[in-house]
Amino acid sequence: MAKLKTSSADMVAAARARIAEIDSADAIALHGRDDVIFVDLRDVRERQRTGFIPGSFHCPRGMLEFWVDPDSPYFKEIFAEEDKRFVFHCASGWRSALSVVMLQDMGFEAAHISDGFSGWVKAEGPVVPAVDSAG
Repeated sequence: MAKLKTSSADMVAAARARIAEIDSADAIALHGRDDVIFVDLRDVRERQRTGFIPGSFHCPRGMLEFWVDPDSPYFKEIFAEEDKRFVFHCASGWRSALSVVMLQDMGFEAAHISDGFSGWVKAEGPVVPAVDSAG
């Protein structure tokens, strides 16, 4: 395979230089506030396998731009709440960094958890447990 012009790691680093990042400890301190909405970009299977932040809104990464855009037929009203602070996350902070820079380019203000859900768990943030697939 030919070498890529830009690696995914380079894209994440460039995104992080342009966006607001919140580490897990600071994100945990925001949890439970009425003016903050946590948005989980992970795949539904990741949420089922590892659990999720209580009260977080699940938005699959592939639908983000469409759900945020009020002119899209897929728009979700939760993203119209202008008095809210949106904090996005994925597993490790890579997908959410790319997502938040895209949102910023669209004119939607947001931040992300720099170390993702894995950092949240490591910092002992509250978690809704994983679904037991054994039944």
